Amino acid sequence: MQAVVLAAGKGTRLRPLTDDKPKALVEVAGKPILTRCFETVAELNAEEVIVVIGYEGAQIRDRYGDSFSGIPITYARQGEQLGMAHALLQAEPYVEGEFMCLDGDCVIRCDLEPLVERQREAGVDGVQLVERVSTEEDRVKAICDVTDEGELRGIEKEPNEPPEPSLVAAGFAVYGPAMFDACAATELSVRGEYELAESIRRFVADNTMLTMRTEGWTANVNTPAERDAAERRLQE
Repeated sequence: MQAVVLAAGKGTRLRPLTDDKPKALVEVAGKPILTRCFETVAELNAEEVIVVIGYEGAQIRDRYGDSFSGIPITYARQGEQLGMAHALLQAEPYVEGEFMCLDGDCVIRCDLEPLVERQREAGVDGVQLVERVSTEEDRVKAICDVTDEGELRGIEKEPNEPPEPSLVAAGFAVYGPAMFDACAATELSVRGEYELAESIRRFVADNTMLTMRTEGWTANVNTPAERDAAERRLQE
């Protein structure tokens, strides 16, 4: 299975750490976030990594070249940073069949193999990693509407009144190729972006997408404080 890593963002909230480098190359505990993403998909036996680059993307090309630990790397470019759905769509020409998708600003420390295996089951079109979070956190994340059987019915980004308890979409999923159709059908949001949450909502309207929680944790690195928090967790 191929893996797509979304690493095109400017990381404006991470300044000054991103004044001269892309967010994916910010180091957490002495290692770039993108290296940690590559290690994650290597453990899952990815046959190829498609990296979507944008802001200062040449630095990513120069650092990793054509492969990582023997896994071929292909680069797709997002010319304008128009949201994660738009970024994912740039990888479509290089993807064949089902694929793993990782946020290039996410440190992942959990067992993802069950998600990949579940994707291979008949009748499953996608699997989303989810986590429980505090009420403060879920106001800035994508809240998942999940059935008792674990099927994803809908998703809403940054709700005003999130339910309790809340499950949020974490930085890893496995999608079928119809996800690209959902991204292409996604309209520009009021924030001026093509939101991945909206693409997922469109995807689940016509496809069966499951959710899974696993042992461990993930941490998005969007601010210096979040970078420091991820470092502390890695060093525990």
